[in-house]
Amino acid sequence: MLTKVSTLKIVTISVTLLLAIFIISLLAGIVTHTSLQSLLASIASKEIRFAIKLSLITSIISTLMCIAVAIPAAYALARYDFFGKTLIQTIVDLPLALPPIVAGVGLLLIFGTTSFGAWLSSSGLKFVFTPYGIIIAQFTVNISFMLLIMRSTFEGISPRYEYVAQTLGCNPMQAFLQTTLPMSKNGLIAGGIITWCKGIGEFGAALLLAGAIRMKTETLPISLYLNMSCGDLDLAMAAATIMIIISVVSLYIFELYARNTQLY
Repeated sequence: MLTKVSTLKIVTISVTLLLAIFIISLLAGIVTHTSLQSLLASIASKEIRFAIKLSLITSIISTLMCIAVAIPAAYALARYDFFGKTLIQTIVDLPLALPPIVAGVGLLLIFGTTSFGAWLSSSGLKFVFTPYGIIIAQFTVNISFMLLIMRSTFEGISPRYEYVAQTLGCNPMQAFLQTTLPMSKNGLIAGGIITWCKGIGEFGAALLLAGAIRMKTETLPISLYLNMSCGDLDLAMAAATIMIIISVVSLYIFELYARNTQLY
């Protein structure tokens, strides 16, 4: 019995270590492809600085949009039973399974070929080949991640806290704002961090809707794509390295807060 357990332990840990080595090898190959001096010079270039700024602005805005929508929607799915709940839950989870490029096609059709899109464009709100398109693409692809995390968080908080608050004179909205929402802080931070990180890395949907226009819709992944296409590896590696650093830091913070929620 002890031999079987020991063998199982060795096999499972070995597979985990091999997977970690494989991932580290991929990332190390990118980071060490150019010299430190060339990397720093590329990061300081006007194009990469523009890509960093646009990525930060669009991802922050789209993350705030995801939070604003995910909190009430996740609460409804976690707390209430209503007609069509399973179907609605399946629909709002669809972006988790759909390739981002499919979402990009849908967005392009809605905002580029419909009367609704034409009306928005005539009103001055243009999404096709503009940074607004990047924001809506990031929101569409990432809202389900935020929704999933917040729903799991709310399901892990007993509704009895709200019932007690209501017996003390709070209405349902006040009970939610004063008890459940503060208790969901860790899930909110974890969800916001991972959604923001995924927003920075969004490529497929943003490419179709906003295009790949230098110094206009050039986020970090778009910059990586453009510079790889034209053979400027230094700038491409600079964009990739920045996204790797952001991903590592974001994932560490996510793990730090997620372990205190019902996500695991």
